Amino acid sequence: MAEVTGALAEIREEFLAVEQRERLQLLLEFANELPALPERYADHPDLLERVEECQSPVFIFVEVDEADRVHMHATAPREAPTTRGFASILAQGLDGMTVDEVLAVPDDYPQTIGLNDAVSPLRIRGMTAMLGRAKRQLRLRTGA
Repeated sequence: MAEVTGALAEIREEFLAVEQRERLQLLLEFANELPALPERYADHPDLLERVEECQSPVFIFVEVDEADRVHMHATAPREAPTTRGFASILAQGLDGMTVDEVLAVPDDYPQTIGLNDAVSPLRIRGMTAMLGRAKRQLRLRTGA
């Protein structure tokens, strides 16, 4: 299984610790916990990038603070709880990691959290695309 640390590892363990039918409920809990956009982005939707691979309109923005810690911000409609849950997992899981730690997250992380049998492959690809875009944004911002 792909090596991840910190919150992403804890989130994966949380999903893998419950039965398959309970994983969707856990995903819905994450959907309800998607952090709100900071005020500075609320008036600047142009800063957010649409994740075209997602069926629902999902937008993300990744920033690096003065301490070289990563913060991912995302929006997803409440009517799209699966997509919103995936965005929340990444926003919470990547938060506070270093650029190098985020870039080292295996691209197949979404396939390792035990949801492959609970949601469609298209939805898993959407989460994979969110992670890929976050990494791409980091590379563009930092030259990594």
